[in-house]
Amino acid sequence: MTDLHPFIAGLPKAELHVHHVGSASPRIVAELASRHPDSAVPTDPEALADYFTFTDFAHFIEVYLSVVDLVRTPEDVRLLTFEVARDMARQNIRYAELTITPYSSTRRGIDEKAFMEAIEDARRAAEKELGVILRWCFDIPGEAGLEAAAETARLAVDLRPEGLVSFGLGGPEIGVPRPQFKPYFDAARAAGLHSVPHAGETTGPETVWDAIRDLGAERIGHGTSSVKDPELLAYLAEHRIALEVCPTSNIATRAVTDLDRHPVKEMVAAGVLVTINSDDPPMFGSDLNNEYAVAARLLDLDERGLAQLAKNAVEASFLDPDGKAKLNAEIDTYTTQWLAR
Repeated sequence: MTDLHPFIAGLPKAELHVHHVGSASPRIVAELASRHPDSAVPTDPEALADYFTFTDFAHFIEVYLSVVDLVRTPEDVRLLTFEVARDMARQNIRYAELTITPYSSTRRGIDEKAFMEAIEDARRAAEKELGVILRWCFDIPGEAGLEAAAETARLAVDLRPEGLVSFGLGGPEIGVPRPQFKPYFDAARAAGLHSVPHAGETTGPETVWDAIRDLGAERIGHGTSSVKDPELLAYLAEHRIALEVCPTSNIATRAVTDLDRHPVKEMVAAGVLVTINSDDPPMFGSDLNNEYAVAARLLDLDERGLAQLAKNAVEASFLDPDGKAKLNAEIDTYTTQWLAR
């Protein structure tokens, strides 16, 4: 069988489901932990591998929030954001919609305008110095309730940074019903932001329906359980509501028991627009290149199939039409040249 890793490494890619804090490499997490020694997070990058071993989704959230707590100043925010872009550039990620939870930072005392300036400064530097185009999704931390939803909507609408394109909802799904967040999504959508909530990761397909009907979802974060409802799969396929699939993440959080049983095959077979993403890559010992290799195995893809997977992400993105055309052309040129070697 052909080793597809070299092809994947050079393939121009877009990533649509990747978390800001969750993308902090062990080096950056260790540096932040050293800055804030009162934290329980290890300062040794090698010790982080054990720290990032999760027993279940609830434990993952607990560990994730401990890393969130390391981001305490605008300087921390800027460092984290630019370094995430640097890791993306190494993987030939040309465009990424980074999910940011501003409430987690502003409630810890970071000035909201300084926060916006920090991410925007990093965004501009990433595009100029690294060739990575970043856009933001501001998401509600579901576990923090309606107060967090109201604050996130206010920050998104009233202080909208130039790079902000979408509005999301993350955190645990169990015990956090989607419909209660409708007013906040309505406000964000009225302001021109796209709707991209997490749904159907650790709950059933009814959560995905809620995200579509109540939150106006244009893409679904994870949507793993959608395969349990043929009507839902048909609806997603017909309306080109993409699923942001994160295979290794689903195993790490125990949302899926075994990689070979991952439902991505059924999603594709049903005609759903599937994109492949890394979610919280260092925490899961992965990155987008690895996720493409996993997808190639699960879906039996060759180079052309992987190129189409990359183009799926471009289609489902909120990049402007000219940007989409340029990135698709890059993917086609790269693939043609690779196959002609």
